[in-house]
Amino acid sequence: MKALIYGQKWKKEDSEHIHLLTEKLSKEGVEYKYSKGLSDEAPISIEVDKVILDHDSLAAYDPDVIITLGGDGTILSAVTLINKAEIPILGINLGRLGFLASIEQQRIETAIDMLLAKAYTIGERVMLQLQSDPEIFGDQNYALNDFTILKRDNSSMIVLHTYVDGEFLNSYWADGLIVSTPTGSTGYSLSCGGPIIFPTADNFILTPVAPHNLNVRPVVLSSNHELTFKIEGRSENYLCTLDSRHTVIGSDQKLSLKKNPFSTKLIKLNDDNFMNTIRNKLNWGIDKRN
Repeated sequence: MKALIYGQKWKKEDSEHIHLLTEKLSKEGVEYKYSKGLSDEAPISIEVDKVILDHDSLAAYDPDVIITLGGDGTILSAVTLINKAEIPILGINLGRLGFLASIEQQRIETAIDMLLAKAYTIGERVMLQLQSDPEIFGDQNYALNDFTILKRDNSSMIVLHTYVDGEFLNSYWADGLIVSTPTGSTGYSLSCGGPIIFPTADNFILTPVAPHNLNVRPVVLSSNHELTFKIEGRSENYLCTLDSRHTVIGSDQKLSLKKNPFSTKLIKLNDDNFMNTIRNKLNWGIDKRN
């Protein structure tokens, strides 16, 4: 088996866990390389041929699995490196909440044992694809979590005229609009009142950010639809994001969203499930009085 150990940077406080992982992989005969983010700040000497610099070098190495070290943001960053390769991701949580990176640091060795024993399933996560004119985000015009349009230059709300397959849905008077995948439903969308969607669902969620009309609520629709938008506001510039990537756009920017042709593959260990994750991460059922 070949693995890529992926992290955005090597934090001093994470060294113990990184060393534990590499020692376990070496003990089990797993070949591994490091992402550039880890190697750039590593306190140890890493040979050049042990570092993956970009998507082309990743494709040439062709690992069986990418092991991410960090939080959900680290997985989102890894998705841009993987691109169309659809290499499965095993997320180890060295961050805080971690819905995607759900394997806690004390289970690193157990996770590798289960990986080698094939005691897991691979879930395919639907993604968003953004088409724009003029073009933005280049060949990274996809998102695992969400797409947003947000006000930028002043405190005035904006108006987002939204269409589904060319048919008018609604004009959102709000600070912005989030379009999330089921994977992203536990992120920004959830904090703005959006529903939690099981990750195996094939849906998109439209969640307004601080809507002016209180009767406006999130909408769930099939990912088979195409969404388009027209923006109005007192400002000339607006913020547009795809996961952790962002850019400034104008009101004349043409934007459309549809289902991405390729997906993200996440490894789920057999002793883990989404219901356990949301209960534990959101502290459901916990009564501080007891």
